[in-house]
Amino acid sequence: MTKQHKKENILHLIFRYVLIMIGASIAAISIELFLVPNSIIDGGVIGISLLINYLSGVNFGILVIVINLPFLFAGYKHIGKNFLLSSLLGIISLAIVESNLHHFKPFTTEPLLATIFGGLLLGVGVGIVIRNSGALDGTEILGILLTKNIPFSVGEFVMFLNLFIFGWAGFVLGWEQAMYSILTYYIASKTIDTVIQGLDETKAAIIVSDEFEELTDAISHRLGRGVTTLYGKGGYYNQEKEVIYVVVTRLEVAKLKNIVHEIDPNAFTTIMDTQEAHGGKFKSAIH
Repeated sequence: MTKQHKKENILHLIFRYVLIMIGASIAAISIELFLVPNSIIDGGVIGISLLINYLSGVNFGILVIVINLPFLFAGYKHIGKNFLLSSLLGIISLAIVESNLHHFKPFTTEPLLATIFGGLLLGVGVGIVIRNSGALDGTEILGILLTKNIPFSVGEFVMFLNLFIFGWAGFVLGWEQAMYSILTYYIASKTIDTVIQGLDETKAAIIVSDEFEELTDAISHRLGRGVTTLYGKGGYYNQEKEVIYVVVTRLEVAKLKNIVHEIDPNAFTTIMDTQEAHGGKFKSAIH
């Protein structure tokens, strides 16, 4: 018997679609009122669309829809209908809002300011769309499809594609504008990561110690974090070991190290970056 999965709540769906439209609108403001007036582009489909618009005068909104469509439908089988609909909503919203901003004056004609604030706004807008299960750029989907048959990762493919786009921008817009464009892309990428992952940076710690019971108690009561005990076996002595797993915020790492060192200076501790932490009582820590 196939298990029936619960459908997304209609209010949650509407709220998510509203956020996608807001994110797309913020991206459109960045493109039309910061980047375009200063001949600066982004990477991916947005960058290609801006270059073609600059060369031919074809409407940017039409270009970004037409160029993205094949990638979105190609990725439909791999990512699903929800992603396709969310992405279409975002891309169409981007095109409509951008087309209605032509008559507004740019916020700045200073290239460096346009690069910094345009990149930040673009990153916020694209990040909001991605966080709500959509996309404004089909190049990563193309990368997912192509890298199955070529010896490159998706990240490497996107990087190579963007190198080509920015090289093209150098010939079309000038090399100074191409350098501003690369900086814009970098700022936008970092902002996207921040929006998707959130501002609360978390770390995961794995601790191997013979004093695991005392450490577990100390971390729980002095740090206020839930602790998970894993069972492992040493590769050299073949002895069974209890392994402590705990997630803390960046600011709690030093306190965790102090607790471990105080109880067992010989404990083996590994601390790793995590993308996000949800659930349980993670937020309610003791400080």
